Amino acid sequence: MFINYVAEDEAWALTGAGYALAVVIMLAVFFAGITIAGRKAKITARELTFSAMAIALAFLLSFIKIVDMPWGGSVTLLSMFFVTIVGYFYGPAVGFIAAFAYSILQFIQGGGGYMLSPMQVGMDYLFAFTALGASGFFYKKKNGLILGYLCAIILRGLFHSIGGYMFWMDYMPENFPQSLSAVYPILYNYAYILVEGIITVIVLLIPAVSKGVDSVTRMARGE
Repeated sequence: MFINYVAEDEAWALTGAGYALAVVIMLAVFFAGITIAGRKAKITARELTFSAMAIALAFLLSFIKIVDMPWGGSVTLLSMFFVTIVGYFYGPAVGFIAAFAYSILQFIQGGGGYMLSPMQVGMDYLFAFTALGASGFFYKKKNGLILGYLCAIILRGLFHSIGGYMFWMDYMPENFPQSLSAVYPILYNYAYILVEGIITVIVLLIPAVSKGVDSVTRMARGE
């Protein structure tokens, strides 16, 4: 009912009902996680609102692809930043909850039509994008915005790379240098992740942008 096996692709794919169920799970996890964490950390309506807005904006920007890689992955219009900023606003608890909700959205966007195994889905989507919540460990730290962002995207790339070794080595191009074949998943995944990371850091270092982010941060935290 929710998933079909596609023989010609030797993979699984979500049905329409499967996509609907994934959306329901994403919403349930997000709001349940926020509610549970809220009982311990007293999460406010302000925090919930800013988190939801950031994830929605990140998801919309993920469709704007500056570079689209042939076997998955892309350089987007700063979408990762808007996931990581939730952790920077509110710390790791809210950051990981929001990032996990975003990972399900990314799975719906790109992974539901082609799945090899639960572990492949985890490495390519659930674990990888949830790792963006690691920015929360730099909450209120000096230079925490950029350091948290960089740490989070490097962790995301790590999961993608592990998944590459486990599931995607057969897709390595024939013209790829054989002397570098052992690091192909690392080079492939960090190529687009670090390009977007560099672009994002450059944008964040623009004085007007930096001041704007500081202003939004104070607003998000109610300072």
